[in-house]
Amino acid sequence: MTDAPFRFFHVHVVRAERLSPTMVRVTFGGDGLADFVSGGRDQRLKLFLPRSHQETPVVPDDEDWFAGWRAMDPEVRAVMRSYTVCGQRRDPEEFDLDFALHGDGGPASRWAARARPGDRVAVLGPAVEDNAGIDFRPPHDTGWVLLTADETALPAVAGILEWLPAGTLVRAWIEVPHQEDLRQLPTEAEAEITWLVRGDRPQGSDLVLDAVRAAELPSGTPYAWIAGESGAVRALRRHLVGERGFDRREVEFTGYWRLGASEEDLLAEDAE
Repeated sequence: MTDAPFRFFHVHVVRAERLSPTMVRVTFGGDGLADFVSGGRDQRLKLFLPRSHQETPVVPDDEDWFAGWRAMDPEVRAVMRSYTVCGQRRDPEEFDLDFALHGDGGPASRWAARARPGDRVAVLGPAVEDNAGIDFRPPHDTGWVLLTADETALPAVAGILEWLPAGTLVRAWIEVPHQEDLRQLPTEAEAEITWLVRGDRPQGSDLVLDAVRAAELPSGTPYAWIAGESGAVRALRRHLVGERGFDRREVEFTGYWRLGASEEDLLAEDAE
């Protein structure tokens, strides 16, 4: 894996489409996107949004961009969030991000719900295909793949399924708030996808854990990619390693969010 060069791209909204009650897809375009290179799968980038009193986001021009961003006035610096690239096209140069609309009305959710053509943002995105923003990397001896996600990780699961080659055996569990959030996920893999509708249950519940715990899993060497609320992800990892006998090196796990904490809170903890 390459420690990829990531660079800032200044882009604008081309269009926004409501996919379901929970999901909005925003398409971005802009000069310089010929140098933007997504590696597919769960490719992530950093999205920088303007503050409510700004038309364009204020981002650092330091070589150490993160230190520069942290040093800025919190009321001035751009709102930073992590998102998965869920589509890229050439001629015209465009890419898509899917946003989960949360009931808590966070800044990115509010922005996406109101996104209009011409709205300007910045992204810190990859400039090479094999880059450090991709976590899904199954070993060559993988016999089958286990995927779990809530709605925040649905775009990443969709990208993984689209990338997997024909014949790959996959078991996937995806939690969404509403029946209307279910959608087709194109793949050539031999994928059995179980949708779990949360309904009135709180986010971060044991819905996915209970479903995986009750499942009969395939034989062979597994590779697991699990993402969603941090506490739920840790509990599922403990189950796979402690009760199912997965090698911990075969479990890629990511807390996309944590109950009661903003991304700024999590970044501040990481920096301590």
